[in-house]
Amino acid sequence: MKFEDLATLRPDLAFIAHWVPKNAHVLDVGCGDGAMLRYLQSGKQCTGYGIELDDEQVLRSTARGISVIQHDIEQGLGLFADNSFDTVLCLSALQMMQHVEALLRDIVRVGGEAIVSFPNFAYWPHRLALARGRMPVSKLLPYQWFDTPNVRYATIYDFEDLARACGLEVLERVALAEGKVVRFLPNLRGSLAVFRLRKLAR
Repeated sequence: MKFEDLATLRPDLAFIAHWVPKNAHVLDVGCGDGAMLRYLQSGKQCTGYGIELDDEQVLRSTARGISVIQHDIEQGLGLFADNSFDTVLCLSALQMMQHVEALLRDIVRVGGEAIVSFPNFAYWPHRLALARGRMPVSKLLPYQWFDTPNVRYATIYDFEDLARACGLEVLERVALAEGKVVRFLPNLRGSLAVFRLRKLAR
């Protein structure tokens, strides 16, 4: 997969791919259809695995040539030893977890760095929907309240607090809208939050 293909398919993934070093050993937690790992392997000579539970997405990842482990990440990452990977990705999956803090700690345990993204609930259309007395429905939150797989809703500021409480250092933090960086009022104008993290040095 070429970078242009990834940028067309998922502009957010194309941005995030710049944060992954060449030749890195990568774990993609909740890898979906494997598009990100496919690009990292072909475009940046990375190695690694995807983790995915959904049968259909596992098949799609496999069809892309991804080494994927079918596993429920709610059960943790005990499959892997400490610092097994250079980078662990958890992209638009953390908000679907019951035990976010435990998974976040596990992610930084197995990886030197982590890149996490999630829909920003403070995005202005979401605020407007709530002001109108409705739960938000958007491109990144496309589900109705009664059938959504998302069980946690966070803002950029909320996640910063959690990262601090977990003893993590925020190396970079951006808000994206349609794959482009939002610099002015990011917590209001960004639909997707992206963090690059690592454990604080002791």
